[in-house]
Amino acid sequence: MQTLCVVGDAAGAVVDELVAAIAEHHDGRIAAVDYDDSGDAVAGDVAVGDNAVDSEVSTDADGQFSLTSDGRWVGRGDDRSLVDLLDSLAADYAYAVVAGASHHRLPTVVVGDTDPEPANVVANAPTADGVDIAALAARIDDFEPHVTLQTLIDRAAASPLAERSGAIATFTGRVRVKDGPDDDRTEQLAFEKYEGVAAERMAAISDELTDREGVFEVLMHHRVGVMGPGEDIVFVVVLAGHREEAFRTVEDGINRLKDEVPIFKKETTESEAFWLHERGC
Repeated sequence: MQTLCVVGDAAGAVVDELVAAIAEHHDGRIAAVDYDDSGDAVAGDVAVGDNAVDSEVSTDADGQFSLTSDGRWVGRGDDRSLVDLLDSLAADYAYAVVAGASHHRLPTVVVGDTDPEPANVVANAPTADGVDIAALAARIDDFEPHVTLQTLIDRAAASPLAERSGAIATFTGRVRVKDGPDDDRTEQLAFEKYEGVAAERMAAISDELTDREGVFEVLMHHRVGVMGPGEDIVFVVVLAGHREEAFRTVEDGINRLKDEVPIFKKETTESEAFWLHERGC
């Protein structure tokens, strides 16, 4: 699922314009999310026409949902993060446009001044009228997609061959703070990929591994950009008939990804910053 966040002045109005432009130029369902740092987030299907769902239920329940016979719904509850919400949307929506969420690493449009500046700014404008809506809608497929371990597991489980599988095995690589107790702490890792080539090579590896007997689906994703301690970097998910081929294929998948896919890593520690390939790592 491709995501785009808008923060700053009139973020909601910019999101409305972006949704209309994306719908005009791209296929696929669109979700709009209103994120509030105080903790409230509401999402729903975005389309032309009347989407309102009236609720006659008022309770003290921890979650409340209203649903119509034609599938329209609204809901509210607690204990759900933005990542959780986007994960749940990813199976059914091609795009999600978020108003707010300045501290998340989503591709972000900044309108006016924000402090601190978001980590992944793709466009700036002094006012809402200055946002190039058409250009952003045209570029949205080029931005880093929302992919997590959970979204990949959900994709594997939804495979037409899932009924023949008895195992889903996964690998998650994350930012390690230090190898040994006396090492400098790693403050962040930055990843860049050889555009086009990296995606093609990863797809080729997945296809080759899927050709193995008893392996039905191999899904891989490597994030790019800056990541801090404990953040997830790379995922491999394998849907297989049995655990033996599932575990074997996960291990081979991550090893081949690291060896064959042109992704470059810069490490910043407490004392220095360096590209690992320049040190022969």
